[in-house]
Amino acid sequence: MASAKNIKVVLLGAFTLFLLIWLASGAFSKMFGIDSGKTVEALTLLPDNQDGYIGSDSCKDCHEDQFKNFLDTKHSKLSNIASWKDKVQGCESCHGPGKGHLEDATDKTKIISFKNKNSKEISETCLSCHAGKESHNNFRRGEHWRNDVGCTECHSSHSSQMASFKADSLTLPGETHKVTTVAMLRRSEPQLCISCHSETKAQFSKPNRHKVLEGAMNCSDCHNAHGGFEQKQTNLSVGADAACIKCHTDKQGPFVFEHGPIKTEGCSSCHTPHGSANPKMLKRPQVRQLCLECHSGITDQLSDGPTGGPHTQTSIRSQNCTVCHSAIHGSNTSNVFFR
Repeated sequence: MASAKNIKVVLLGAFTLFLLIWLASGAFSKMFGIDSGKTVEALTLLPDNQDGYIGSDSCKDCHEDQFKNFLDTKHSKLSNIASWKDKVQGCESCHGPGKGHLEDATDKTKIISFKNKNSKEISETCLSCHAGKESHNNFRRGEHWRNDVGCTECHSSHSSQMASFKADSLTLPGETHKVTTVAMLRRSEPQLCISCHSETKAQFSKPNRHKVLEGAMNCSDCHNAHGGFEQKQTNLSVGADAACIKCHTDKQGPFVFEHGPIKTEGCSSCHTPHGSANPKMLKRPQVRQLCLECHSGITDQLSDGPTGGPHTQTSIRSQNCTVCHSAIHGSNTSNVFFR
């Protein structure tokens, strides 16, 4: 008992010490005038033109529009991060030292240009900084990498100016306000995805669907565009249905009596994930059609005859399997999934 009390005292003391150090570091920052709100012009310059780096201010004279857009991005504020203090920042962090380009702008070999680089070369430049993040670590294993879809197909390193469109057509959903500031996307996320995955746009336009085009959710809620180990690059790595049960928590279980298809094939064995013309996004217009695909011998096994017994298909009541088997996703009380 005494040892447990001593452990608690030690942990409390360690936490207090950590809190004091953290508070003191903030006080020192103010004491020495470290201002995290400084602009990119003042903080991206390196002293004495070290190794040909001349700072982002020199780029502004010729590339004024790009520089102005760049100021609003996270890339321009790397100087606020302690780990970037001694690293090259601003335009030259991607385009290389600008001294030679400033002296002779006609020689394109004196600056790193991405116009003639392929998607993998461009992505490698981005991954030199972004590869350490968990969501980006599997990009080289992903479908986008294999199909030559690079980072700049979706993201703009200089930020982008997007016009405001009226929400009067499904052609332009989710673009009624400026949303591209999120992850520096070139367009709103649903529009970026359906520009390649055109089949999903039709599915999202069906009567029963996930509300992606309406802006209630995004493709990235279920998929990781930067790669993954799961089929279709689903966002979570703990099972194919993890993206589903993140919202539909009542279907998660564990249940005493599990419904086989859910554990073997998953939710997509009965539902279409993007949208369907059928209620509850089912693959078939009637519930019994889904059930009879697996339980095909049900009238022979459990009924008194082809049209008799509890599962007769001549009765409207017995045609709807879930009238009785209501706990179809799993049950804690019934092995035949009664309520």
